[in-house]
Amino acid sequence: MISTDSDRVLIFDTTLRDGEQSPGATMTHEEKLEIAQLLDEMGVDIIEAGFPIASEGDFAAVSEIAKQAQNATICGLARANFKDIDRCWEAVKHARSPRIHTFIGTSPLHRAIPNLNKEQMEERIHETVTHARNLCDNVQWSPMDATRTEWDYLKRVVEIAIKAGASTINIPDTVGYTAPVESADLIRRLIAEVPGTEDVIFATHCHNDLGMATANSLAAVAGGARQVECTINGLGERAGNTALEEIVMALKVRHDIMPWSTGVDTTKIMNISRRVATVSGFSVQYNKAIVGKNAFAHESGIHQDGMLKNAETFEIMRPSDVGLSETNIVMGKHSGRAALRSKLKNLGFDLADNQLNDVFVRFKALADRKKEVFDDDLIALMRDTEVEHSNERIQVRFLRVICGTEAPQSADLTLTIDGEDKQVTATGDGPVDATFNAVKKLFPHDAHLQLYQINAVTEGTDAQATVHVRLEQDGRIATGQASDTDTVVASAKAYVTALNRLLVRLGKTAPDADVKAVSYKDAG
Repeated sequence: MISTDSDRVLIFDTTLRDGEQSPGATMTHEEKLEIAQLLDEMGVDIIEAGFPIASEGDFAAVSEIAKQAQNATICGLARANFKDIDRCWEAVKHARSPRIHTFIGTSPLHRAIPNLNKEQMEERIHETVTHARNLCDNVQWSPMDATRTEWDYLKRVVEIAIKAGASTINIPDTVGYTAPVESADLIRRLIAEVPGTEDVIFATHCHNDLGMATANSLAAVAGGARQVECTINGLGERAGNTALEEIVMALKVRHDIMPWSTGVDTTKIMNISRRVATVSGFSVQYNKAIVGKNAFAHESGIHQDGMLKNAETFEIMRPSDVGLSETNIVMGKHSGRAALRSKLKNLGFDLADNQLNDVFVRFKALADRKKEVFDDDLIALMRDTEVEHSNERIQVRFLRVICGTEAPQSADLTLTIDGEDKQVTATGDGPVDATFNAVKKLFPHDAHLQLYQINAVTEGTDAQATVHVRLEQDGRIATGQASDTDTVVASAKAYVTALNRLLVRLGKTAPDADVKAVSYKDAG
């Protein structure tokens, strides 16, 4: 047990649970296993692998992650009832170090949801934490919406959970309501005033609704919390969660005033950031701290001059500290496999020979269309390669559009659906609209296009375009992205990627082979 005066802060990553709850951020089973392995390898202490009762897919992922993890404690989430807790234990019990995390909403607003009075809720907390502890000796308990719970009642329920056997008490700022001074004071007072706190670890779980998640988490650490719950890239519901990379690097860079350390290998941050962005479909904003494209970019003449003379004039950390290559070798059509392998390794992609051969073919095709292939081009290329190898059921095989000043524009599209090629011609208001209409003809669906966004990967008329698409159906949201020097091709691939992800969320199979079909077959 780590005492509250220890200089070690545990990193609890919930990318696979709270992060995946971000609308449209669904990951496949294989993607979850991959992200969990990367988290395990980088030194994350606890991985919250999912919500086992939520679905068979979540249960299977948590169970498999528990079996495969080599270092991290594997945690599952459970509501405050025996069925959830039993299901959670069935999933995590295979881990070398399992944990059950159970929670219940304790604020006045959240107490009204299960319609429990204070006494009934206290009894529920005692019974469920006791039950979890009888199954597992590592139990975490959370009073959801703790920061809006009455102070005396919060102390009361925390004391009950500790007496029932919880070894970690997590204090969630569920709706991002609190401020740093309150966050520190809340943890400090709980430790001082609640009996038995010397035997447990206090954790903080902050959301970013007011943009203060990282500040609130660091303040909680100053107040005595020794576990921070966070996600890669700050992924999460609404405005997201505390970003793992911000916490870890803040503690590393400002160790002079925050004398606490983590066990995270920071040189692995960029690689996992890019992988989470790819598999979740949520791109990292350019000015995002630590992992954004512009985090180590300098355009101002004064800044550039200072950087050339001494990098420390405008950089408080080295790019290599977070796994970012400091070299900028420009690749082209004359570059060989060795150069490509070296460049990709610097960018965080370590490829086996057969993978390299496949990527090399795609790289050469791209280099034939572009004068220079930059780092961002290669990252986009890797993302598209990963998508095409993810066994998605719908794939773009062929696309040709006719566009210009005379409407309507048309698109000839061939899709591979469950291994069978299907072709159609459709018209629309512009080449992208025609292409999307062609997809709908070949694969009838009721999804609504919520977002269509284009960004240039690099500069110049030969630049690749990255297209982001968000689809919604029946309250389920999925995102897709793709890159190509042809914007319409990138649009088609992004749309199809989003559609594939939406089908996973809806639990649907492909429609009947007839392109006139209008309904899905239920996958059961």
